[in-house]
Amino acid sequence: MRIMDTRKTTPGLRLLEKYAVRVGGGENHRMNLGDGILIKDNHLAALRSRGLNLQEVVAKTRQNTSRQLKIEVEVKTVPEVLEATEAGADIIMLDNMSLGDIRQAVKMIRGRVLIEASGGMTLDKVRAVAETGVDFISVGALTHSAKALDISLELESLSKE
Repeated sequence: MRIMDTRKTTPGLRLLEKYAVRVGGGENHRMNLGDGILIKDNHLAALRSRGLNLQEVVAKTRQNTSRQLKIEVEVKTVPEVLEATEAGADIIMLDNMSLGDIRQAVKMIRGRVLIEASGGMTLDKVRAVAETGVDFISVGALTHSAKALDISLELESLSKE
């Protein structure tokens, strides 16, 4: 199981914040939108309104992109997990799911696709989520809520005696 950041970074500081995550032992989810394909709920809603189902969305995405890019599908319910798996997603992102739903999702699809737990993830919840068997946990707080280090500079005068 690996801990990853998200793209939620301070404007102008993304490279530095992502570097800090790597130095601290975490992994970067994506540096930018071009590093992978994430089909989110809003994308699905828009495409479904045009008459496309998830399997068609994933198939069209594969046709129009490099084979090197992974296709990740965000899901919010257990039935969507199975739909995304059968549609051919490479990674399934379990968004804001309860521990019980995460466990059920892992049992349903373990080994067929990679599983990421995301949404509302805090460092306090990481252990319990990791114990469900997911492959990745993305924690936005690694970048968007990092505590600033209180550094000061004290000058002392050197008097000649």
